[in-house]
Amino acid sequence: MTDPCNIAAALPRLAAAAPGRVAMHCPGRDGAYSLTLTYGELDARSDAIAAGLAGHGIGRGTRTVVMVRPSPEFFLLMFALFKAGAVPVLVDPGIARHALKQCLDEAQAEAFIGIALAHLARRLLGWARSADKLVTVGTRWGWGGPTLAQVERAGAGSGPQLADTAPDEVAGILFTSGSTGVPKGVVYRHRHFAAQVWLLREAFGLEPGGVDLPTFPPFALFDPALGLTSVIPDMDPTRPARADPRKLHAAIARFGVTQLFGSPALMKVLADHGAPLPTVRRVTSAGAPVPAEVVARIRTLLPDDAQFWTPYGATECLPVAVIEGRELEGTRADTESGAGTCVGRPVPPNQVRIIAIDDAPIADWSAVRELAAGEVGEITVAGPTATDAYFNREAATRAAKISERLGDGSVRIVHRMGDVGWFDAQGRLWFCGRKTQRVETADGPLYTEQVEPVFNVHPQVRRTALVGVGPAGALQPVLCVELAPGVHRREFAGIEAGLRAIGARHAHTARVDVFLCHPGFPVDIRHNAKIGRETLAAWAATRIGARA
Repeated sequence: MTDPCNIAAALPRLAAAAPGRVAMHCPGRDGAYSLTLTYGELDARSDAIAAGLAGHGIGRGTRTVVMVRPSPEFFLLMFALFKAGAVPVLVDPGIARHALKQCLDEAQAEAFIGIALAHLARRLLGWARSADKLVTVGTRWGWGGPTLAQVERAGAGSGPQLADTAPDEVAGILFTSGSTGVPKGVVYRHRHFAAQVWLLREAFGLEPGGVDLPTFPPFALFDPALGLTSVIPDMDPTRPARADPRKLHAAIARFGVTQLFGSPALMKVLADHGAPLPTVRRVTSAGAPVPAEVVARIRTLLPDDAQFWTPYGATECLPVAVIEGRELEGTRADTESGAGTCVGRPVPPNQVRIIAIDDAPIADWSAVRELAAGEVGEITVAGPTATDAYFNREAATRAAKISERLGDGSVRIVHRMGDVGWFDAQGRLWFCGRKTQRVETADGPLYTEQVEPVFNVHPQVRRTALVGVGPAGALQPVLCVELAPGVHRREFAGIEAGLRAIGARHAHTARVDVFLCHPGFPVDIRHNAKIGRETLAAWAATRIGARA
């Protein structure tokens, strides 16, 4: 008998084979790692919670908002929901308040499980009014239904609870961060989660028994399915740039962490700290391009045989392509000359193709113009992890999905990444920026990742952002500049002269003629690395208008 298509299906097998193996270490309120779950405990307790939730009306197909901090309860709850066949709805709590309410309203949730503070916000701010099944994690403040502990006690002794979920059943709704637009609920089916586990295992050679430090909690959900031990870091996952590297190093040393995942902002924290990572054999960083100097510095802190992987993908499709740090370092000169950022080769069996840039929806693949190697266009991907819809967002689904009829008569969905890029002669994919953030000038388009790295080599510059100001199709390219720590803006006149000299070395960057000093770029809350260029464009327009 085969297992159902469910990310939780691996848990009973692992619990039976090694019930005492630690599935996760979690820090308590005092920061000490006093909380531990074995595979046996995670399996048995998630069964009890799944049974208790069913008694509370939360079962197969129930859309359930989950607003719980990274903790043993979060992981027990998520695996219980997967076992029950319920549909967890995950929204990053750090996004703007109005966007958060919009996401929860769109999800049309039937249940709401959260800490007491989340329930208070739900009552005061009108979140998820459609949810009538409530559960509180932790202390209950007089509302919010039964506590999770009560739910678990009610379901204790009920036995295995793994639902016989089918590949196409909806498994979850994961909202994008909204860093380049309005957050959208990505519909994950059980086959998407199963394919992600398989692709991650194959792409990075993951084997049971490793110890992982995942600094983005949803990624920790893959660890039990991969037979890994998770060490949940003592940090705010929505503020990775503010993580305390000493706490991270203490956890890595204590538990012998062999691999870690983090955003580019977190990688910079570790790189700046500069302490060696002798036990770590694999580092993975995703969410935004990782600066070449950060990759180089992290690699000096790792053992010689360790690997630094930077997978490319999105909430809608992950992983798409991967590149290892040694190869990435070899592309640094090209990146700093305006080629874009190399994100590696597609992960089999993904099919990645570049098509002509078009801002309109494309219903059928027969209407696209596929581009040859060397030509910049929009990146598309078809593969087992490519999701096929946004929840309650038909227009967004039409804009991002293309139907393609295959030779055997079947139809598959091709996802438009919303990114622009190109393939080199070696079959490597180069990322050039977001399609919506390209600057269409009268002399042709400019792409953020082909412009900004050229200027970012200036030693007094922390980072730059290319934006456009003016009428559509004839935008004036403007480079916003954030200075390096300790550099005063009164020095900007000299810095600007240096930037102009750097830009003059390349035909495309020579077209940038306006440079503005900005005190601190707006960035997204999930990775603290994606720059809010839309906000910067509005700011630049006011500055240029004031100059006129």
